Amino acid sequence: MQSLKEQVYEANMELSRRGLVVLTWGNVSQVDRERGIVAIKPSGVPYETMTPEQIVLLDLETGRPLEEGLKPSSDAPTHLALYRAFAEIGGVTHTHSPCATAWAQAGCEIPCFGTTHADSFRGAVPVTRFLTPEETEDAYEANTGKVIVEAFQGRSPVHTPAVLARGHGPFTWGRDGMDSVHNAIVLEEVARMAMWTLSLAPGAESLPGHIADKHFLRKHGPNAYYGQGIPSARQG
Repeated sequence: MQSLKEQVYEANMELSRRGLVVLTWGNVSQVDRERGIVAIKPSGVPYETMTPEQIVLLDLETGRPLEEGLKPSSDAPTHLALYRAFAEIGGVTHTHSPCATAWAQAGCEIPCFGTTHADSFRGAVPVTRFLTPEETEDAYEANTGKVIVEAFQGRSPVHTPAVLARGHGPFTWGRDGMDSVHNAIVLEEVARMAMWTLSLAPGAESLPGHIADKHFLRKHGPNAYYGQGIPSARQG
């Protein structure tokens, strides 16, 4: 499992290098579905001192630690809920990056205003509902995963690998931990651009569907032609 730990360590450090985390406000995980194991950042450990050996291994089904040592991120139950619900994903990232978090705190989805958004996310980035008092009191983090899954009813989590947990912050996912970090980077940029767009034109319209579809499908569809022929994880 050392390789899995090292991959998750590097993905977490990429969050820090990209300026998407302050202090310890963020975490990345990755799942090995064949072995039923999830690797995730330890809770409250500063990025400056974290080592690959400190990455925590969990059983995918039970959530129990597989080794003695540090506690997993407090957001681990949310990550586990997403892995169990979305069989296609292999990595999850959570941050409190400022612009995406501002949209989450406002309770607003991020509309697709332009092609930068459409290149990575098909349609608006959804926002969840608030948790109820009962959901907050009992299994808060697992229920955060539950409301995220609810927000994707009728929507593809592969085509839109991001969500805003209302009042909380963004979660993104991808084919592995580093890919989920990539989507977190894109989400923060898209969130910033959308804020600027509305500051310049409060009544701005979303990008027409035919243009949005063109940009998404040229990168991710079965007939994608962007790039150098590397298969996309988001076919169809």
